[in-house]
Formats: sequence, C-alpha cells, structure tokens
Amino acid sequence: MAIGRDTSFTWLGHAAVEMRTPGGKVVLFDPWLGNPKSPRPADAVERCDLLLVTHGHADHLGDAVAIGARFRPAWPCIHEMSLWLARRLPGGSDAVIGMNKGGTVEAAGLRVSMTTAEHSAGDWSMDAASTLYLGEPAGFVVELENGFRVYHAGDTDVFGDMALIRERFKPDLAMLPIGGHYTMDPAGAAIAVELLGVSHVLPIHWGTFPILAGTPAELEAAIRVRGGTATVHHWQPGDTVS
Repeated sequence: MAIGRDTSFTWLGHAAVEMRTPGGKVVLFDPWLGNPKSPRPADAVERCDLLLVTHGHADHLGDAVAIGARFRPAWPCIHEMSLWLARRLPGGSDAVIGMNKGGTVEAAGLRVSMTTAEHSAGDWSMDAASTLYLGEPAGFVVELENGFRVYHAGDTDVFGDMALIRERFKPDLAMLPIGGHYTMDPAGAAIAVELLGVSHVLPIHWGTFPILAGTPAELEAAIRVRGGTATVHHWQPGDTVS
C-alpha cells in the first residue's frame, strides 16, 4: 500500500534513510553509507537539508560529519554530540542545534522533536584509545510541511513510554529496528507499533549482517497476531516507498 502523503523514503541500508518532503527538502537519517547493503556511497549524496543522527555508534554516525561538512544542513542532535561537533565539523558548527529529549526545534522549515530510545551510545575512539561518549541515544519525530509526522526510532528496544510518544507527537509512520540482538526483534517491534498507533511501518536495522535476523514478514505476522492492521512495507536497500 502506498503512503500517499507526497513524501518518499529511500532505504540506504541498515538504519540510513533518505526522506524527501512535500516541500522538496531532503532529510538524511543515520547516514552510514559504508554499510554493506548501501546502494549509494556517501560521495554520491547530492543534497541534504536536514541531518538527523540518533546516537554516536559508528553504524549510525557513519558518514554524517563528511555530509555535514559538504552541505552544511541543519543538524539537531543531542547536547553532547553538538559539543563534539563544534570541534570536529570543518568550518565550525553554526548549523548544529544542540537539544535534548522532550525538546522541539524548527530546522530546515520542519519541526523536529527528540524522543527517548532504550539503547547505548558509546563507541571506540582510536585517537583517545578509549570509549567516546556522544550523549544518550534518541529518536526523532519530524513534522513535515503538510502535517505528516514520521518517527525514526534509532536503535531501541520497545519501551512502554512509546505510548507517550503517541500521545504527544502522534506519528503517522514509524521507522523501526527489527533485526534483534542489538535492538528489538519483530515481536518487540509489533508491540511498539501497537503502542505508537502508527499506520505505516518501515523496518530498518535488519539484514545488514546475519546476526540481524528479523524480517518484515515476521514483523507483519507479529502485528497481525496482536490484532493490528498497520501496513508493513517490505522493502530492500535501494527501494523507495512513497
């Protein structure tokens, strides 16, 4: 089933998604385009107006600094990541907007709200020979020009306060991890769909490696067992859903 809200989503593998909005803006989520399933290298990105990175793990931060340096997109991110970017992003961090969970900012003509995620966020720093901490993990709800609301959960397990995300931000579509092992699996994601009340689900963070074994078919089956009717889009890296 088509989404039908003048918005397109292209899966770039793993948790990386390119969204094109009704107003013509290009949003990149978690652009690790060096992932083994990516259909596009980072240097093939032609535009980015809004950049959203859910947490500091390398498989999500990925190519964000290079893309941020090229295009200077609006970049709302958690406070600690913004402090790091101020020293890391070539040319300074004038486009970076430090924020935290519960906050909402206007960025690139869109409303961006930061939500909770249940995960970790430290990664290894070769330079420091220690763990680099870039703030707690988060999710984002983005309200588009036509009022359509999309939620990128980042890496997370299901948690009960997804019901509060539904109450506060009313997302219409959710990009949810389903691979398991590092995040929730399809059974957990089916509960998340129920808590969020979304009509459309784009499964992410699955199939990149064998250990991320959850599938969209398993998610759809788990939703139906719970009596849900949300549409699960069975996409592959490189596919566009609109």
